[in-house]
Amino acid sequence: MPRRNDIHKILIIGSGPIVIGQACEFDYSGTQACKALRKLGYQIVLVNSNPATIMTDPGMADATYIEPLTVDSIAEIIEKERPDALLPNLGGQTGLNLSSELARNGVLEKFGVRIIGVELDAIERGENRIIFKETMTRLGIDMPRSAPAFSVEEAERIVAELGYPVVIRPAYTLGGTGGGLVYNREELQTIVGRGIAASLAHHVLVEESVLGWEELELEVVRDAKNQMITVCFIENVDPMGIHTGDSYCTAPMLTIAPELQKRLQDYSYKIVEAINVIGGTNIQFAHNPENGRVVIIEINPRTSRSSALASKATGFPIAFVSAMLAAGLTLDEIPYWKEGTLDKYKPSGDYVVVKFARWAFEKFRGAEDKLGTQMRAVGEVMSIGKNYKEAFQKSIRSLEIKRYGLGFAKDFNQKSLPELLSLLKNPTSERQFVLYEALRKGADIDELFNRTRIKKWFLQQMKELVELEELILKHKGAALPDDLLIQAKKDGFADRYLAQILDISEDEIHNRRTALGIQEGWEPIPVSGVENASYYYSTYNAPDKTPSNKKRKIMILGGGPNRIGQGIEFDYCCVHCAFALRDEGIETIMVNCNPETVSTDYDTSDKLYFEPLTVEDVLSIYNKEKPEGVVCQFGGQTPLNIAEELAAAGVRILGTSPETINIAEDRDLFNKMMQKLGIPQPDSGMAISVEEALAIAERIGYPIIVRPSFVLGGRGMEIIHDDNMLREYVTAAAAVWADRPILIDQFLEDALESETDAISDGVDVFIPAIMEHVELAGIHSGDSACVIPPVSIPEKHIKTICEYTRKIALEMKVVGLMNIQFAIANDTVYILEANPRASRTVPLVSKVCNISMARIATQLIIGKKLADLGLKDRKIQHFGVKESVFPFNMFPEVDPVLGPEMRSTGEVLGMADSFGLAYFKSQKAAQQTLPLNGTALITIADRDKENLFKIASEYNRLGFKILATRGTHEALKQNNIPSEPILKMHEGRPNIADAIKNGEIHLVINTPAGKQSEFDDSYIRKTAIKHRIPYITTIAGALAAARGIEAYRRGAAKPKSIQEYHKDISN
Repeated sequence: MPRRNDIHKILIIGSGPIVIGQACEFDYSGTQACKALRKLGYQIVLVNSNPATIMTDPGMADATYIEPLTVDSIAEIIEKERPDALLPNLGGQTGLNLSSELARNGVLEKFGVRIIGVELDAIERGENRIIFKETMTRLGIDMPRSAPAFSVEEAERIVAELGYPVVIRPAYTLGGTGGGLVYNREELQTIVGRGIAASLAHHVLVEESVLGWEELELEVVRDAKNQMITVCFIENVDPMGIHTGDSYCTAPMLTIAPELQKRLQDYSYKIVEAINVIGGTNIQFAHNPENGRVVIIEINPRTSRSSALASKATGFPIAFVSAMLAAGLTLDEIPYWKEGTLDKYKPSGDYVVVKFARWAFEKFRGAEDKLGTQMRAVGEVMSIGKNYKEAFQKSIRSLEIKRYGLGFAKDFNQKSLPELLSLLKNPTSERQFVLYEALRKGADIDELFNRTRIKKWFLQQMKELVELEELILKHKGAALPDDLLIQAKKDGFADRYLAQILDISEDEIHNRRTALGIQEGWEPIPVSGVENASYYYSTYNAPDKTPSNKKRKIMILGGGPNRIGQGIEFDYCCVHCAFALRDEGIETIMVNCNPETVSTDYDTSDKLYFEPLTVEDVLSIYNKEKPEGVVCQFGGQTPLNIAEELAAAGVRILGTSPETINIAEDRDLFNKMMQKLGIPQPDSGMAISVEEALAIAERIGYPIIVRPSFVLGGRGMEIIHDDNMLREYVTAAAAVWADRPILIDQFLEDALESETDAISDGVDVFIPAIMEHVELAGIHSGDSACVIPPVSIPEKHIKTICEYTRKIALEMKVVGLMNIQFAIANDTVYILEANPRASRTVPLVSKVCNISMARIATQLIIGKKLADLGLKDRKIQHFGVKESVFPFNMFPEVDPVLGPEMRSTGEVLGMADSFGLAYFKSQKAAQQTLPLNGTALITIADRDKENLFKIASEYNRLGFKILATRGTHEALKQNNIPSEPILKMHEGRPNIADAIKNGEIHLVINTPAGKQSEFDDSYIRKTAIKHRIPYITTIAGALAAARGIEAYRRGAAKPKSIQEYHKDISN
């Protein structure tokens, strides 16, 4: 079938901000869809609220709307743009849910928009648990026994028949949000209540537990001719009971019999045919190996997290192909490198892929490291090896958790076998490392299987690694025998890990194996659906099969796994770097290990190496390809952490030098430079012991702000108020960052924070924007809302900030990008820190100001000058407000309060012609829609009381009814501001929590009482999150919200595309 000619303009709905359960895999799939459909000649209208993605760049679609992902926003865009069709299944659960709501509300019918790729009732059959069960029953496919519940009472009646434990699955949610495994009535009441609240359809499925069964996934593609292929068979090594997003898995299936795989494939084809999906579908099964029973768990009639993994694991770009199929093409019209066309496709790789999740429990004090049916991972890595052991070990060193192998993690090696076995009682992020030490201590494989339900084959493979490691350890302090070193490399042992356990230098290992001719070889993974494309992986188990040319080429180091503090923004910069170099006629080599990203798409660079970002792996590629140099400044902290070692090994680092990077991180060197330039900074010091830290604190005076050096995302950063807190911090930090000094700064209370992103060629500096943080000092810049252009910074301070930025960039000889953070206190501009690399805000500035910063920086890195590029200062006529998005709903036990350590997973952007309206839109996009009227709870900590009257007066003027706790109520009464008293939790009933649960409060303004308070007030914030009430925890946020509400009441502007905003920017 040829491409459809009855449609011309297609609307694509993106997935919104990065959240747990829905990350940058949808940036990857949406970008692929845009490329495929524009290649076929269609006009594309894109809607997404996420500024950090390549997908929302103005060149990716014909009209790009960075708007809140709500039905009313998208309805207005549809009315304006009049698309012929909507492609709903490439924007994750968000895109699917919104498409269903737009259809239900009559918007699509009103404007004549047809859905392509997946029928509306197919979404219902796949997502609505009741209809899905009916469909499976009709097809004769077994499911866990279950029944829908619309209330807690109904759930209790169902459990009376099924018996405990049961699984609660809310309809229309992502990442298992709101669901869980339930063992008793109390848990049932909590999780069912939470699940019904989270569900778009307001019901949950109460399901028989299949805990401990094998979990198996298939990625299937179907076209309009009903031709079906299986792209990938994925085996979850972790059993049922752990969310697939957290589960450690392999492709292909390594322990599943061909007969069972064929059975699963037959079921899958029946299902996609019945549900009538065009494009990719992810299908999850559970298999009981004891009796052979197979049940279907769920399907995703859309591209999913597993789709991205399957695409990168097989070289089959599922989203790209799905978009073409939605446009009318069929599999027999799309090329296949092996057998002509894609209808003949079969998975055929002679390699093993391992996916390992990356978590961030350390970011959330009080969070329990326990894995279950609700996803907790913030990112993942994918590794490829010739055998399982090699791929498994590569995945560990890809994670960037300072572990290069499985052994000697934390203090597990010091624990007894009974202690280790007790740690395996519940699945945690550390389970593989605990298993390794348990096997070293002589644990029986049968016992480990019974405790974890991880199959014996995988445990046996791990045992063989342990046995080999024990042989290696017999040679501690000496050179390994040749046969042992060869076997270690074939089984995936990293040079650095061998050096660590043998207590010798990594250079010794490297030189020894090189002398023996033990070198990595590279093998191609051919790409299906396109002509002549491949990407590459390394192995020590086969000779090199990858050609290399002598063209001018440059290597780009990616950012590794997504994590809090280093997300998709850095991938955005790496991709723009590759595009810019290609446009300059330079061949690009990308190195990265993240399967979710655009940088690891087959056509982003000329050559992609899917490899860990370690010195060993990068050096091997460098020595093979012999590029002109390596770009380290776009991938966040990941490449910077190895830049110095690479340079020492002879690698040419392009752009800003490793020495400059070191100056920025070494507090003594940085202080001297600032003193030389005459730039004020908070008093500071650097300590490596408790005594040194206490001496610095005595000199500076409390409060102070402390953090380790060379970290990203404010990792380990805290505000310290006294000696006891400082002793506790330094002692704990020494255990984690033993080799890194602690940076100690005077904390500037009530300071206004600002930051700049600058571009420098070493001679000139260009500053596209100055950002003003909404929250005051003390909140990490990645978590604070910020606005471009500034709204309250005086012109004299703006000039000072620009002057300081230029001075610092030139003194540091920065070539490329630089981010500098400032604080304004007592009418003085202080520098807080300078980062001579890409920052989190590069995509934000690029989109608000219409300047491709990463592209320009790349041009400077290869030798161009700012003077040649014709850049001019321009007046921004609109406002862009970035707001952060947090995963507190996934960590209900954690107090959702902000501080100096970053905790957000993603961000949204609100754009409008006024600050107030842009701020309101940013809150709406972050799922914190501000009420236009109603009741506001105001409860302010004692330290913030001086701002109480300002806030209360604003909300009183806006007509809100104010509820206040006793002390606040009395203070307001004395100042003639009307309010009604409400009880705190410990004061009796009905109290604040009751009022929130009863829907009597529409906005919560609560600045945390902190450690000094006798009573914990976190219940206010936790209850607000649970019941989806917008909550604000800072004074500045409350005042900005009032401005937003007032602006929106005056009239919400019609949506404008980013291309329209850019046209209005003047010189």
